[in-house]
Formats: sequence, C-alpha cells, structure tokens
Amino acid sequence: MPVPKNPGTAAVFSLIIPGVGQFYNGDFWRGIFWLIVTPGLWIGSGGLLGWVCHVAAGITAYKRAEWKNAGVGGTL
Repeated sequence: MPVPKNPGTAAVFSLIIPGVGQFYNGDFWRGIFWLIVTPGLWIGSGGLLGWVCHVAAGITAYKRAEWKNAGVGGTL
C-alpha cells in the first residue's frame, strides 16, 4: 500500500517551486509540466500569468494528494 501524502505539504512545495509538489505526490510528468510551463509563463507574459500557474500548481498538488490518499489510483 502506498504511503499517504500530506496535501498541505504538496501544496507548499508547489507554491515554492512549481512541480515539486507533484514530484512529492509521485506524479513525475505532471511535475515536469509545471516546472517548465510556470517559468515560461512568468517570462513570456512579463509576469502577468506566472502567478496563475504558481497558484494552479499548488492547488493541483493539493487535490492530487487528497485524491491519491482516497485510494482512487490511476490517472486524473
């Protein structure tokens, strides 16, 4: 049985560095996605859209940790 993940920890990790919360949850490709897209939007939009990705990465890391802890498994 997989070790339960703390949703708060996952969210904080992704708010600090987008993608790290996904890595913590065991979602390697999702982590790579946020690690690439967020800085791209920070730079590409001159800072206007980067914060949106930062927040979205934290929220999705939190939700995925909850989802995985519920025992749903698979991919979302």
